[in-house]
Amino acid sequence: MAMASSLICSTPIPTKFITKQNPLSNHSSNPIFPKLTKQPLRNLVVLSTAAIEAETQKSSTAKTPSKPLPFRVGHGFDLHRLEPGYPLIIGGINIPHDRGCEAHSDGDVLLHCVVDAILGALGLPDIGQIFPDTDPKWKGAPSSVFMEEAVRLMHEAGYELGNLDATLILQRPKVSPHKEAIRANLCKLLGADPSVVNLKAKTHEKVDSLGENRSIAAHTVVLLMKK
Repeated sequence: MAMASSLICSTPIPTKFITKQNPLSNHSSNPIFPKLTKQPLRNLVVLSTAAIEAETQKSSTAKTPSKPLPFRVGHGFDLHRLEPGYPLIIGGINIPHDRGCEAHSDGDVLLHCVVDAILGALGLPDIGQIFPDTDPKWKGAPSSVFMEEAVRLMHEAGYELGNLDATLILQRPKVSPHKEAIRANLCKLLGADPSVVNLKAKTHEKVDSLGENRSIAAHTVVLLMKK
């Protein structure tokens, strides 16, 4: 082997032959001399290791089923403008007032809020995605339809209502005369005992659009329990 190496190195190579050859770094077709890259070898090793780890983690995640939770908590929020010429529907109850919620459906701020809380607890898209206001099918639709679907999805996922706490925020009208009727209808739509459904109403101390009777809002928190 030593003689062969010496012979090869000492034998002159014609210039014409050299000019016809590509540089050594471009011998991509030669398995002995793979094409060189501009990245340092250390970087290539790091990138390869990271790629392998990412692929391993992805495979592991895909094979691991999500653990069913014994409890799920969801929060809902909704707000609507109040305008003359619309009925004011809260919790499915028509409340006498000189203005109502401007909306694609009936504008029931409380039921919309409860629906979003249930969907949120289940990790599902919000009410606007499931019942888009661009769909003429929902024009003027009663919000009880949305509630029925949210409750169906809740039971389909294997959950039932633990308890619900809702807060209405509006300056006028006073909700107290209608509070029990609203709560009773809410319990009916949820299929829940009145002891687990709570409803509160607050003014906004005449501050911003809520306090100036230009809008109405609601917050809801729900606890869902695995059946």
